Amino acid sequence: MDEMEGIVDAAKTSDEDRIENSLRPQSLDDFIGQDKLKKNLKIFIEAAKNRKEALDHCLFYAPPGLGKTTLSHIIAKEMGSNLRMTSGPVLERVGDLAAILTNLSEGDIFFIDEIHRMNHLVEESLYPVMEDFELDIIIGQGPSAKTIKLPVPRFTLVGATTRAGLLSSPLRDRFGIIEHLDFYDIKDLMHIVKRSASIMNIAIDDNASEEIARRSRGTPRIVNRLLKRIRDFAEVKGGKITLDIAEEALNALGVDNSGLDKMDRLILTVLVEKFGGGPVGVDTIAVAISEESDTITDVYEPYLIQSGFIARTSRGRIVTEAGYKHLGIETPKNFQKELI
Repeated sequence: MDEMEGIVDAAKTSDEDRIENSLRPQSLDDFIGQDKLKKNLKIFIEAAKNRKEALDHCLFYAPPGLGKTTLSHIIAKEMGSNLRMTSGPVLERVGDLAAILTNLSEGDIFFIDEIHRMNHLVEESLYPVMEDFELDIIIGQGPSAKTIKLPVPRFTLVGATTRAGLLSSPLRDRFGIIEHLDFYDIKDLMHIVKRSASIMNIAIDDNASEEIARRSRGTPRIVNRLLKRIRDFAEVKGGKITLDIAEEALNALGVDNSGLDKMDRLILTVLVEKFGGGPVGVDTIAVAISEESDTITDVYEPYLIQSGFIARTSRGRIVTEAGYKHLGIETPKNFQKELI
């Protein structure tokens, strides 16, 4: 795995987990960006606390690294509750779900990451739990089998997904609070850079903060990972993150002026050189670059589309005029026809 892939990949080492947890905001007031979502959540949490009730079930959907898991931690702290965490692929059997639910206390927060990847039998068993706080358990087999209803403490289910379209309607409709997290603007990312630098005890210039923010793909997780690597350069070369050191480190990491990494540029290049700029399906792109199609759609494509370098059409993905310009390639004469 090359160095930049380690930066944008959702997988983290245990040491990175420890450092990243220290950078994680502990309250909604500390959480930078997503102002509309924060305003709504504050009202919902305050109302639930005033009624002495569990917060309604929450669903957060967004590309990786925008703060879905962080929000689950914050909700638990704001509600004064315990947080239990798992992920969709881990819940393979109803028994796995029952083991967690029976250990919850009143008002606890139960967080399921990548909730769209749950086994469909586990998902269906969640329906009565979310609505009536009762888990249906089947005892025995054949004609003698019977169903008992196991009461579950009133809790808050917080689901996070990068693929909201893969959630079934029955599951999605049972969430009372559904929020989308947007990519962050440079101003908010600069605040995150400075906050994280302060926690890491590393001095940083304003110009360096802006440069890091501009190349961070609108994603706080990438801001922090880039900052940790740039800190290494700064500690070796002078002890302070200046614009020159930030640019040197970012260039060494393969992050260009638009925040694109090696894989982003490969996707654009393959689209242009092998497929004439498109249109082409995502599965074909995945085969051409030896990458999983889900990784392309979840990790790389959202930022490329948001930045205006590629576009989706009814026939597949195409490179836009901005994409050609970024690669330094002249836009084809039949470019407008390709957009139709």
